[in-house]
Amino acid sequence: MHNTRDALTPENLTMLQVIAEAGSFAAAARQLGLVPSALTYRVRQIEDALDVLLFDRSARQARPTEAGAELLREGARLLCDVDAVAHRVQRVATGWEPQLTLSVEGVVSPHTMLELVEAFYALAPPTRLKLRNGIMSGTLEALTSGRADLAIGVSVAGSNVAGLQQAPLGDLLFIYVVAPHHPLASAPEPITDATLLEHRAVAVADSAQRGGLTMGLLGGQDVLTVDTMQAKVQVQLRGLGGGFLPEPMVRPYLEAGHLIERKVARPERSVRMHYAWGGPGFTAPGRALQWWLGQLQSPATRRALLENHHHF
Repeated sequence: MHNTRDALTPENLTMLQVIAEAGSFAAAARQLGLVPSALTYRVRQIEDALDVLLFDRSARQARPTEAGAELLREGARLLCDVDAVAHRVQRVATGWEPQLTLSVEGVVSPHTMLELVEAFYALAPPTRLKLRNGIMSGTLEALTSGRADLAIGVSVAGSNVAGLQQAPLGDLLFIYVVAPHHPLASAPEPITDATLLEHRAVAVADSAQRGGLTMGLLGGQDVLTVDTMQAKVQVQLRGLGGGFLPEPMVRPYLEAGHLIERKVARPERSVRMHYAWGGPGFTAPGRALQWWLGQLQSPATRRALLENHHHF
């Protein structure tokens, strides 16, 4: 046993656990069907490889040293991991992906997303879920660059990407809102670009790693940029700037009087949102992706993903 990796085999870790539980080398040897000298020799080999003493032999009992106790704790975790990996491999063989990454646009209802995650986990799938926040073209870029398997809330067309498939999620209306104490709250409507230009705009940075989009900004305007849609809402609630936000997302704040909708000279924007999957090198969807695509076929689910923002 020349190195530590040879010493820390599942077989050896199991043997050390048996010794600790049996309380003596003799009892453990009986349990394992070994002669005591063979067991002692194997433990000494492990100790030599790790250069530590694992059991205190001064008493009749085999009592783990501090180092031994640590190895038993970590060893138990490693054995659990080995079992889990074997289990996952068997489950993956049934068609489930080991991991599924979802790129979720900031305008999508986090409440509805978590309800779907809960329903997914209720299946006890072997698939690990990873949720990524996406903003504008970054939501799709995560998919096309291979960092996500499903993009929910895509507002830009990705029709030029080979193998990409997409379907409509729904239309989202963006309205111009400010806090009641913001100067634009009392400006005459419709508010012109010239008036907007005098006030700070709040923008969400596109999460695309290259390039990216901006929406509704005027050249020369003071801009406060944040990195999530939720942060944009918070900044506008404080009156630090104005800007367009999805109507369902701000509806609770409008009803409570914390934000005010203002008519601006530029028209309201209705954005067609999509969800997308596939892309370069994509083959058939695994069972986890199939489940998510099945959920997205429900009009009620699609509507809730865009509308369900009443939970603060």
